Amino acid sequence: MFDYDLIIIGAGVGGHAAALHARAQGLKTAIVEARDMGGTCVNRGCIPSKALLAAAGKVRELQAKEHLRALGISVGDLQFDRAQIAHHATRTVEKLRNALTNSLQQLGVDVIQGRGKIAGIQKVEVNDRVYTAQDIIIATGSQPFVPPGIEVDGKTVFTSDEGIKLDWLPQWIAIIGSGYIGLEFSDIYTALGCEITMIEALDTLMPGFDPDIAKLAERVLIKPRDIETYTGVLAKKVIPGSPVIIELSNGEILEVDACLVATGRVPLSADLGLETVGLTPNKRGFIEVDDRMATGVEHLWAIGDVTGKMMLAHAASAQGIAVVENICGRHRTVDYSSIPATVFTHPEIGFVGLTEPQAQAKAEAEGFTIGVTRSSFKGNSKAIAEGETEGIAKVIYRQDDRTLLGVHILGLHASDLIHEAAQAIANRLTVDQLAFQVHAHPTLSEVLDEAYKQVLHSH
Repeated sequence: MFDYDLIIIGAGVGGHAAALHARAQGLKTAIVEARDMGGTCVNRGCIPSKALLAAAGKVRELQAKEHLRALGISVGDLQFDRAQIAHHATRTVEKLRNALTNSLQQLGVDVIQGRGKIAGIQKVEVNDRVYTAQDIIIATGSQPFVPPGIEVDGKTVFTSDEGIKLDWLPQWIAIIGSGYIGLEFSDIYTALGCEITMIEALDTLMPGFDPDIAKLAERVLIKPRDIETYTGVLAKKVIPGSPVIIELSNGEILEVDACLVATGRVPLSADLGLETVGLTPNKRGFIEVDDRMATGVEHLWAIGDVTGKMMLAHAASAQGIAVVENICGRHRTVDYSSIPATVFTHPEIGFVGLTEPQAQAKAEAEGFTIGVTRSSFKGNSKAIAEGETEGIAKVIYRQDDRTLLGVHILGLHASDLIHEAAQAIANRLTVDQLAFQVHAHPTLSEVLDEAYKQVLHSH
């Protein structure tokens, strides 16, 4: 009756995960992709930026001569090749894109190149041909948001899409936005010798982060580096060229060599044929879904950035798997409270669950009290041995039933450490239970162990 059991529009991380799980469940599956296989994450996001950050991290490490001398190591003058660093990122992308494409083909997923559009209930149109499917998943993702007044030329004024190519190293670069994208690029650029001006429209830097983490990040990741900051100031107008002209809302005019626009992302939901099934995105362009990722239109689902639920590649992956489970009649939802997020600066940031202000708001609304405890990397044996003792772990929990509400870490390998806390939240473990878990010594994980034990000892 149908050409396929499942058609997925968009071959990013979410679409890929859904396709693999669908094939494992025996569903005849096709995936439609208009651009590169792997979507934003593989081609223009997480993967190339992590490759650049890996190189930047090595440069930063080898430049820290005082730190190396403390370990008994001396190095000569450091040299790096920008083109080779960029090539490392490109090569990493190609390798992972090929692996992703091969995994789909090996499992018998049909890959259809072209722009997919909904053409009615259980219908998808690609390259003027209509395919039918029992179920359809929209996984079209997002693109960088460019605020009004900012003109992008892709060379002197650009978004993260162009930034990851590292075509050149501007001597002085303005970064608009102090979220994770702005933070990661400031880490890359300063390691490679660029000066930064960071412009944040809100009153504090890193407004999406827990306040304690934002404060420490400013002290560790911004103040010691060649970064000047503006807060509570809008970049009203940005004109590309040499120099780039930036008009700020406080009346100042900046002239810089380049400008990276890191002001968030917007969903790719336009021109998808949604009107053919009576579906309209919300005012911000997101396709609204319920906790099963259903759109309200029979047999039509949406996952990933286009839903705006949680704009992270691994969240999209979890959502894709959940949809396939629901299609197969096994009710599944995604627990967003236990999905961790990471920032791959040096040192890293990892967090899961609620920030302290969010937890406080929830406590006031629901009538309970929160507890907060912090531990430091300064007393951690492994961190001391590494000579990398900057950082904290912060644990937020309910005083009544002792369950975790949020954990925030800034420090060495925070992106790996946060998963213990994510699993704890997913399994609704109490801080008391966690305090009795055994952590290997000497490891960085003891930073969390110490935080849990502080709670136990304070009651």
